[in-house]
Amino acid sequence: FFSCSVFKTKNSVPSETRIEMVTSEGTVSLKLYNETPLHRDNFKKLVENKFYDGIKFHRVINGFMAQAGDPNSKKDDFKGQLGQNSEGETIPAEINPKLFHKKGALAAARMGDNVNPEKKSSGSQFYIVQGRKLSLQQLAQMENRINQKEKNYQQAENNFYFSDSAKKVYQEIGGTPFLDNGYTVFGEVTQGIEIIDKICSVKTARGDRPISAVTILSARIIK
Repeated sequence: FFSCSVFKTKNSVPSETRIEMVTSEGTVSLKLYNETPLHRDNFKKLVENKFYDGIKFHRVINGFMAQAGDPNSKKDDFKGQLGQNSEGETIPAEINPKLFHKKGALAAARMGDNVNPEKKSSGSQFYIVQGRKLSLQQLAQMENRINQKEKNYQQAENNFYFSDSAKKVYQEIGGTPFLDNGYTVFGEVTQGIEIIDKICSVKTARGDRPISAVTILSARIIK
């Protein structure tokens, strides 16, 4: 591998965007995918504006994921239900079959299909996948469920299937494959996956909200 930045042109592929997210449970490093430029640029903007500093993980489920990004979570005295608000406008879906919900995937939360059939993403809410390992039989069952859900939007010949590489990852590393084809995955954890395990294992109350706050202390772009 070598750098040829000297010859960079307007059409050059941008370098990967990397984020260091310091939480009250430890530090997580992320990279954002260039294949999802709308989500990449939106997340970068929020990080540059220090929006995530002080944001709490408001929903964590062991064996599933950790979710954050509601601006109301910054308010220590907020008594309402978290997860209902976001910063900015919704983002058009950038669902890519090559970018799937493996363990450590960074994805955008969104409103449900009944009010959001276009699968537009939240302007600021995201989740990081913990998930679990699955068998081929379980993956086949999930393919059927996904296709059943999508039957009103796609023809039969366009049925969804997990790629062989995705199946291998889901068996060996784990993830949440039932979310594939439904939510935009726009990055992944590159270091600190054990911190996600730690966050997902905290004790929670109603609404899967951590009893003791899990806070993003800072999020910065790594130069």
